Formats: sequence, C-alpha cells, structure tokens
Amino acid sequence: MISFIPNTIQRIYLVLTLDLKKSPSRLQIEILSGQGTFIMTTLQSSLSFYIYATSGGTLFRHTLQELFRLKLWKKYSKAEQQPEYRFTLENGILTKEQRDFYEKNGFIVIRNLVSLEALDRFRKRFQDVCTGKVDTFGMTIMKDVAIAKSEFADGEKAITKIQDFTLDDELFQYCCLPEVVKYVENFTGPNVMAMHTMLINKPPDPGTQTSRHPLHQDLYYFPFRPADRIVCAWTAMEHIHRGNGCLVVLPGTHKGELQPHGYPEWEGGVNKMYHGIQKFDPNGERIHLEMWTGDTVFFHPVLIHGSGTNRTDGFRKAISCHYAGSECEYVECGDIQDLISKEVTAIFKKRTGIQEARFEDVWRVKSRLVKGERINL
Repeated sequence: MISFIPNTIQRIYLVLTLDLKKSPSRLQIEILSGQGTFIMTTLQSSLSFYIYATSGGTLFRHTLQELFRLKLWKKYSKAEQQPEYRFTLENGILTKEQRDFYEKNGFIVIRNLVSLEALDRFRKRFQDVCTGKVDTFGMTIMKDVAIAKSEFADGEKAITKIQDFTLDDELFQYCCLPEVVKYVENFTGPNVMAMHTMLINKPPDPGTQTSRHPLHQDLYYFPFRPADRIVCAWTAMEHIHRGNGCLVVLPGTHKGELQPHGYPEWEGGVNKMYHGIQKFDPNGERIHLEMWTGDTVFFHPVLIHGSGTNRTDGFRKAISCHYAGSECEYVECGDIQDLISKEVTAIFKKRTGIQEARFEDVWRVKSRLVKGERINL
C-alpha cells in the first residue's frame, strides 16, 4: 500500500486496461516509467489518483476517493497481485512453456545437456575414488546394505554412492558446468551455492530390493529455506530406464507441504538415511523419467520422488547437485526433521570430533560457492 504524507502534494499515475465485462481480478496493470513500483512526483496541484479504464471505446476515470468507495483498491493494487510465477525466475534461459511446465509439475528435463566428455571425466574420477587412487577427504562413501552378503567385494562394485564431493576439484566441476548453472539460476537466482552432491552407482539388486529408494522429499534433509530457491540438477551418466531403476516423480506435489519421513519397513532391509514418506496417496499420478546419457532433470525439493529397483546386471550411474540461492537462510528444524538431523549430526560428530556441532554446521562445512556472492549459507 502507498502511505501519503500530510502537507505533501503528490500525484501518482497508474494506467490499466480493464474489460468491464470480466472480473477485476483479470486486471493487467502497467506502471508508467517504472519497473514494478509506483512513481510518485511532487507537483503544484491537488492530490489525485486516476484509474483509466476502457470498455468498448468508452473512457472512465476514477479518483482515489472513488476507488476506496468502490472497494476496488486491493484488486487494483500491484502489490496485492499474485505473481504469475512462484517457482521460477526470469533470466531468459527457460522458455515460457518450460517455466509453465515446472510451475505446474515441479520438474523439467533438459535433453542432452551435459557432454559425453564431461561425464567420462566424472566416471573416471569415481573409479579412482573407489580404488583408493585419490584422497576422499570430506566425502561420504556409501554401500548398499545387501552388498556385504553379495559377490561384490571391493572397488567400484562395492560402492553405491559417494556424497559431499565439493572439496574434490574434479567432481566439483559438474556443479560448475556453465550449461547446468545457466538453468540453475532460473530457480536460485545469480548467487549460487552447491549444497549437496552425489554420484550414484545403483547396483544390480540381489533380490532384496534394497537398491530402490523410497519416495521422499529432499527438503526433509535440508535445514535451510526458502524451498522455492532450492533446486536439484540430476544428470544421467548412461541410459536410465525402468529396468535399471529410473527416477519416478509425483507431478505437482511440490505445491504441498513437507511430509513426515521415516525408515520403511522393508523385508530386505533399508540403506542408511534412505528415509521415505510415511503416508502418501498410492493412487496418485506417477511419471517414470527415462533419460539418456547427458539428459538432466531439474526438480523442486518438495517434489515427491524416488527410484526403482535395478533389475539389470549393470551399475546405473547418475551425478547430481542440490543448489540454493546464497540468500537462503538456515532455520531451526521442527520435529518433522528430528530423525534425519540427529542421524546426520551424529555421523558428523563421530567423523570430526566436534561434539557441539549442530545440523546446520554440517551444511556450512560441505557447501561451496559456485557463482556470485556468498551471503548467508
């Protein structure tokens, strides 16, 4: 709202086109010489506020007093209008159709975004990590709960995922790829932080179905907000399909709230920190994202998603980074995130010996600036 200062003479111009046959909520407002703000000028004249509306060639004029009397001020005020886009920002990369799709569904796939050459470098680095050829300081090395009982004993076949590779300059190059970051900025803004990184090596399932990942929301793992300025970039390092456990998403669920998570009661066991949503609509729409090498999906952290069992003989690989605008802030997590915050913090304390560490401290240590200025995170 605009506040008027007594004894100060101001004139405010607001131009709009109004079809009087339609609802006032459909007003399209244009501010003269302004970029989304009201222009106020001191003039030697009486205070007046003009609304110009056209209908069938007839021109109408309303003064400020008439506007209040008609109780149309809030509907006419630009400050009160709902923005057309909530989940995306304008930077000229996403088309209107792409923005509309993401706004509705909470994800978008960009085909053939990352080159084969880049993915080959990351694959080679992963192999070097698995065989102990490079320093893994700061990384979290994960194994499938069933691998200890399987034929896979060491090397690349023993490791199902590496996380937190921001300190590895070779793998961190994925987070900095210009072709990826230019899309990321549509969601985070220009100050981009890499918050969480993974290279996933989903193993062939030995029959326990432990290679699947339960349906979950990534925001459950994060102690920073707002959610709308966070996005995941997830790139297929090979052809990923339903047979080897592609991602499955529940479109539109990014518009909902963070749900309670916990370990699912699976007969074959569950991998560490593979928490899943405890209650969800089993009849809701699901989309299986079959992707080719280099395809990249960007998705919102509240979007419900998971991945299926790898029923092939090969290891299915993908690389990902969760980004956030550095203007995001750390928040106190409520009871809904209590389980994961305790698990993650306990691992961090054991690894570092810092017994007073908090959940947000874990994220401060493993996050890294990608572009712009580091502000809060």
